[in-house]
Amino acid sequence: MTFTTRFAPSPTGPLHLGHAFSALRAADLARAANGRFLLRIEDIDQSRARPHWEHQIYDDLAWLGLTWERPVLRQSERLPAYRAALTRLWALGLIYPCTCSRRDIAAAASAPQEGVLPAFGPDGLIYPRTCAHVPNPASPLPNAVLRLNMARALRSLPDPLGFTETGKGPNGETGQITLSHAMLRSDVGDVILARTGLGASYHLAVVVDDAAQAVSLVPRGQDLFTATAIHLVLQKLLGLPTPAYHHHRLIRDEKGKRLAKRDDARAIALYRAEGKTPADIREMVGL
Repeated sequence: MTFTTRFAPSPTGPLHLGHAFSALRAADLARAANGRFLLRIEDIDQSRARPHWEHQIYDDLAWLGLTWERPVLRQSERLPAYRAALTRLWALGLIYPCTCSRRDIAAAASAPQEGVLPAFGPDGLIYPRTCAHVPNPASPLPNAVLRLNMARALRSLPDPLGFTETGKGPNGETGQITLSHAMLRSDVGDVILARTGLGASYHLAVVVDDAAQAVSLVPRGQDLFTATAIHLVLQKLLGLPTPAYHHHRLIRDEKGKRLAKRDDARAIALYRAEGKTPADIREMVGL
């Protein structure tokens, strides 16, 4: 199998130093193994994606000296593949519609023990399964999100599940990472796989796309380490291969805060305008 990595930005703002580090790391890993480096545009949220930001991504990455295979896979062109995955999970009885608002979820999660903070997982507040016990309709409701029934899904999967980590998680996790069913139920829960108007969540789309592109190593920031549990479960349920993961350190500002797209002062385009070179960027991010 050919060694393949990828960089998958969203065209919702300028690339900053953190993006540069992730893209360069992915490309360096591929080059060291004489493998493939892919670029994927995660533009499934068309309300926020903008063509000019997508063009800026191509321009900035090319300026950094990166090359990638074409055509570039774009999530907005992959909706049938996501629907097929959802249809399969629906037919297996592993997803259900949920009409709860965020306020409903917060109230239900905190009600059993007043004054105790509810548990948080990879997607924020862990859903208290309010809608899990309502019989599924013949087809998904148009105004509902679709959630994974984690408890039911795990019945067909081995305990524990595991994946290979070649980088480090936020607490130094590396090597073979194991995830028990008990942890997946309590610390991950019934995550959303499709939102109204979007067709699929990030978690479902990224799993389907990584498999379609035969990605064998996924380099990404440590902030996504806990999301790997969701991706591992979906890969097993859909019969897709599980790549290795390489979670890397995050690039932070002087106060230790992780960079975000609103940090325009650290945008690659601005450094370019100031006369910085690709070598300067590599030095700035510790490469």
